[in-house]
Amino acid sequence: MAAMPLTVLCIATYRKGDEFLEQCRRQGCRVLLLTEENLGGSDWPREAIDAFYYLRRDMPEDDIRKGAAYMARTERLDRIVALDDFDVELAAMLREYLHVPGMGQTVARGFRDKLAMRTRARNAGIACPEFVHVLNYATITEWTSRVAAPWVLKPRAQAAAIGIRKIASAEQLWETIHALGDAQADYVLEQFIPGDVYHVDSLVFDGRIVFATASRYGTPPMAVAHEGGIFVTRTLADDDAVASELKDMNARVLDALGLGRGVSHTEFIRDRDGRLYFLETSARVGGAFIVDVVEAATGVNLWREWANIEITGDGEYEPPVSKAEFAGIVLSLARQEQPDMSGYVDPEIVSRIRKSHHAGVIVASREEQRVRALLESYVARFYADFHASAPPLERAIE
Repeated sequence: MAAMPLTVLCIATYRKGDEFLEQCRRQGCRVLLLTEENLGGSDWPREAIDAFYYLRRDMPEDDIRKGAAYMARTERLDRIVALDDFDVELAAMLREYLHVPGMGQTVARGFRDKLAMRTRARNAGIACPEFVHVLNYATITEWTSRVAAPWVLKPRAQAAAIGIRKIASAEQLWETIHALGDAQADYVLEQFIPGDVYHVDSLVFDGRIVFATASRYGTPPMAVAHEGGIFVTRTLADDDAVASELKDMNARVLDALGLGRGVSHTEFIRDRDGRLYFLETSARVGGAFIVDVVEAATGVNLWREWANIEITGDGEYEPPVSKAEFAGIVLSLARQEQPDMSGYVDPEIVSRIRKSHHAGVIVASREEQRVRALLESYVARFYADFHASAPPLERAIE
């Protein structure tokens, strides 16, 4: 008797994940999408989705549980997958409530809560910037007396650079803390370490990293968000000394946090003395078209492979064979609604970003130096041709 196709419930309260949805369909799965009500009319790949279900961002958790249980009366849910960072804990809660295999709430918290992930990493002996929970005033005062300003105040449950504030003095810190009111405990205060920021993008199966590539940001993402710069990242050679150290530390982080299977985007900083520190991690693909940069360099699409891993479950999974090229992206907010990029004609351009009020290109080459040179030249040209800036986000856009 042939096995029944798997039913995969995908949760995406932001518009993303087409390749994941389409790969599930290519693999013969029944695909359900739980999304936010106002995204129902978006241009989802509808041919890959069997049924839509909806929630509201302010919906009580108990109502979500009841709705999911009602759905499960007629849908046999084999997998529940969060396609966005903000849905990781929701998916974990539903897995436990409906008894569906995969990451539970305790593990999920380590990939969403910036305080939890730092604490678990530090307990595993992984170097992190000094940090303190914004909770007990005496503890904060003692911490600031020995950790010199500036500091970085981070919301525990946001993603990327959303809501992050750089604090220059104790006076500014206490003004900011008191202004937070009852939300103070939702924040973590961290030592600011100047340096170069890197990321490692990984696939994990059966508790082992089966694919990883290391990249370096041109400008730290927090600086881009707060100072209105241009976003740049590029992949590093596998035999690069820093890349090797990054991958080793990344493996320790994911092991300490207990990622059994899936995908991860993890960030690190290297200080002026060459020491690496863990910044934060996630159980999702990287944003800002990083998945496209990884594919341009390696041929591996993280969305598709993540879907393959989830579908395989406890079965057999064959890691993808990757090519060893180099790629990078230049991405900027643009003054023009539809920027004219016809002047960018280098043959290394493999993709152009099509998004309102954005200008961006992804380049790829067998030569690392060629990618670096193109990115540097494009940054200068983007400032003249397109660049615009906007205030940093205090919370995710709905």
